[in-house]
Amino acid sequence: MMLDKDLQSIQEARELVKNAKEAQRQFAKFTQEQVDKIVAHIAEEAARHAEPLAKSAHQETGFGRWQDKVLKNLFASTQVHEHISRIRTVGIISEDPVKKVIEVGVPLGVITALVPSTNPTSTIFYKTLIALKAGNAIIFSPHPNAKVCSQQAIEVVKRAALEAGAPAGIVDGVTLLTMQATETLMKSKDVSLILATGGEGMVRAAYASGTPTISGGPGNGPAFIERSADIPQAVKDIITSKTFDNGVICASEQSIIAERCIYEQVHHELIRQGAYLMNEQESQQLASILLRPNGMINPDLVGQCASTLAEKAGFNVPVTTTVLVSPQTTVSPKNPYSREKLCPVLGLYIEDDWNAACERVMALLTNEGMGHTLVIHTQNPDIVRNFALEKPVFRILVNTPAALGGIGATTNLTPALTLGCGALGGGSSSDNVGPMNLLNVRKVGYGVRSIEELRQPKSVPVASHGVAAVTDPVSAPVASAQSVSIFEDTRFTGTKPSVVPAATANAIGDDRFSTVTATSVATPANDDINEAQVERIIKQVLGRIAP
Repeated sequence: MMLDKDLQSIQEARELVKNAKEAQRQFAKFTQEQVDKIVAHIAEEAARHAEPLAKSAHQETGFGRWQDKVLKNLFASTQVHEHISRIRTVGIISEDPVKKVIEVGVPLGVITALVPSTNPTSTIFYKTLIALKAGNAIIFSPHPNAKVCSQQAIEVVKRAALEAGAPAGIVDGVTLLTMQATETLMKSKDVSLILATGGEGMVRAAYASGTPTISGGPGNGPAFIERSADIPQAVKDIITSKTFDNGVICASEQSIIAERCIYEQVHHELIRQGAYLMNEQESQQLASILLRPNGMINPDLVGQCASTLAEKAGFNVPVTTTVLVSPQTTVSPKNPYSREKLCPVLGLYIEDDWNAACERVMALLTNEGMGHTLVIHTQNPDIVRNFALEKPVFRILVNTPAALGGIGATTNLTPALTLGCGALGGGSSSDNVGPMNLLNVRKVGYGVRSIEELRQPKSVPVASHGVAAVTDPVSAPVASAQSVSIFEDTRFTGTKPSVVPAATANAIGDDRFSTVTATSVATPANDDINEAQVERIIKQVLGRIAP
């Protein structure tokens, strides 16, 4: 009897998990050298196929520019591999003879990876490398709109892994693409982790599956041009980023915030570098098609060039136009210029000073993109520090194109195509995800102190300037055997009244004890302390120190 497609896809997903589990069981016995050899060969083969797969992805999805997809494929293979090649992930990965702690890398097992249509082939290269580097097997569930190029990329990494000696099944992907197949993968008890990159709905489904999940999230990166910035370079970086693959990387800028005192210069540079500033009517025309009625991004506009976007909206711009810019004064979920736009379109906000710019940045991030990325163009390090301490994102980029800086291509951030947004963005990790996110670490700790030593209070050395000196708990000498337990201290036993000298209280920065006279507290005759005695002591001590 012929099964329907849904049932066939479910069966295929189950078989993939079964094969991956067995492959990973064998792979877990490989040495670091064997794993590194396999990962290196996969990276080499992926780089060799960078151009044909870029062209295939562009032809199938219609998103972006194939020339930029070549660079993304090379980044996801060569640059990612260069970064992870020296990381230890197998066996003992760290040993501290002084603290007597050993760390052992433990693979997670089988990983299910969701693949977006915006970066299909590069995501497969990247996720394969970091998953196998950490000793895991990986099964891909491609996006239906990028299934052909995704299958081609999966075949490249699958064949390369086998050529280098990896067990069959260590890398594979679903060929019968159905929601049921993806759901089967995500809910399988033999899948240890979902590595989710894709639309908001699919990411939510991954978290709802009950399987541990690491995900990216929507971006809405503001680009703040501060008055000290190199304005021509800042505008160049923003346009470079927003036109790279026609803006499909989620770290790319979504709006520009500029101080009013430099707006004339910013405006001049935008025009000079090919930006088209839309009037109010043109802005409304484009806004009407940027989002679907349900508030989601219109996929027909994703990754299209500026002139195509204008044509779809019903107005014309020069064919040389780089980005479409809309002056804005409001931020809301219904205003597409204040949200993520995976195409070369930017909102433009002019603010009186950097404090007002800070408020605008916060409004934009609160609207969408919490935890993701923002970029600052400035020569003032104090501005950078202020933003770093206060802004609710986990990637703050300085003087660089955000699309490339966020993924680690033009910065020294971890090279990655899954950019975590942490708890702020509803995720589990705030990292640029790498192999260390895809393994557990087993800790081995030797005993270095006894319970008798824990029972001895350590004296607090007082520095000459009257402030308590900090003692290293590892290197500090153990307290003398003659040291007195709290339960034998005359301040608590009632042997004699005791007043803590004011000088001592001041020395430790706490004056609550400066005028307290100890009262009697019964002390047991031996070292056996029961619960009632401890409770009574605590209540009496807390009663004396209460304000």
